[in-house]
Order: sequence, then C-alpha cells, then structure tokens
Amino acid sequence: MAHPGSARFFAALDQLVAEGEIVIDRPKGKPHPRIPEVIYPLDYGYLAGTTSGDGDGIDVFVGSAPGAGVAGVLLTADVVKRDAEMKVLVDCTTAEIVIARDFLCELGIGGHLVKRVSGSL
Repeated sequence: MAHPGSARFFAALDQLVAEGEIVIDRPKGKPHPRIPEVIYPLDYGYLAGTTSGDGDGIDVFVGSAPGAGVAGVLLTADVVKRDAEMKVLVDCTTAEIVIARDFLCELGIGGHLVKRVSGSL
C-alpha cells in the first residue's frame, strides 16, 4: 500500500486534471522547438490555469488510454533552462511511460519516474 502522502499527492493531481483543461501545444509527431531532430512521441501540453516551476502551466504527456487518469509523474532538472519541473503522465500505458522518459533522455534532461501504485487513491 502506498504512503498516505502519496495518496494525497495523486488525489490532488487527479483533481487538477479533472477540473482543468489539457491544452496540447505539441502534438505527437511534432519536432521539438529547440532540437528539431527530436520528435514528440506522445501528445504534450499543459494544464490551463495552473502554474509549474517555470511559471507556465503544469506540463502533461497524454497517452492512448482514455480514462486511465494520472499514471505517474516524471521529475526533471534542466541545467540549460535552470529549472526543475514535474511532467504529469495522463492516460498513459506502461509502454508510453517508458517512451516519455526516453524522450526526456533524448532531450538531454532525463527524468525520475514516480509511478502511481495500487492503493494510492
């Protein structure tokens, strides 16, 4: 069973996603703006009306499993941008979680996965 703090964390993310609008500004197949040879493997965007560490909306990767909800988060530290962020994995399969993490590695950022575990609701 997950720690109670983990349950509250994921419940808060569920609420932000449920009450917010996901804006996809970088659809699957689009090149990255700074590194055009790297292509987005999943839809990528942000939660409108939220604020992340960089002052923009909370970043999200959206997968192909509608209704699956928040599967986890990827924690990143980007020395070029000089920031740390959280990227929420919404409606992602296990394979898509790996794909998102690999994508961040291609960007030279990497990411630490915090996967939602059973019992974290």
